[in-house]
Amino acid sequence: MSTDRIICAGFGGQGVMSMGQLLTYAGMLEGKEVSWLPSYGPEMRGGTANCAVTVSDKPVGSPVIAGDATCAIVMNLPSLDKFESEVTPGGKILVNSSLIERKVERNDVDVYYVPANDIALELGNPKVANMIMLGAYLKANPTVEIDSVLEAFKKVFGPSKEKFVPLNKEALQKGADVIK
Repeated sequence: MSTDRIICAGFGGQGVMSMGQLLTYAGMLEGKEVSWLPSYGPEMRGGTANCAVTVSDKPVGSPVIAGDATCAIVMNLPSLDKFESEVTPGGKILVNSSLIERKVERNDVDVYYVPANDIALELGNPKVANMIMLGAYLKANPTVEIDSVLEAFKKVFGPSKEKFVPLNKEALQKGADVIK
């Protein structure tokens, strides 16, 4: 039995909610038990935003992740400051090193520094930084298949956004390539 409890966090507008929704929906497509719990700061765009995602082989008792996250995907410094301590020993922290210069202070977790914004600019679209981080996460911790995430993308964003699937597939792969 496996249970992954992931915190996705950043500023509103960085796609952290979308990242969580895609993970959740992909888990559902794979027949797993899932939960997604969003949390917004006072402002939507530009304010703090995070979501708690659970993907499990067994029923999820609570969507709340309180100090027992298996992973944190952090897109900005306030999120690293807030959620670094929430990851269990042996867990993973993925840091958007394009925006966060500080290093993770813990030595009991696996840390991955991903220059997501820099890679997104190389791809010509700054909006895919979240997908780069998601691709890195899935390489470090294969909770769901990348193909399931792409299928979830179609379901979550609808037919009008399907033209962005190739770009998002490339972003997921670029993120995965960062992880050794």
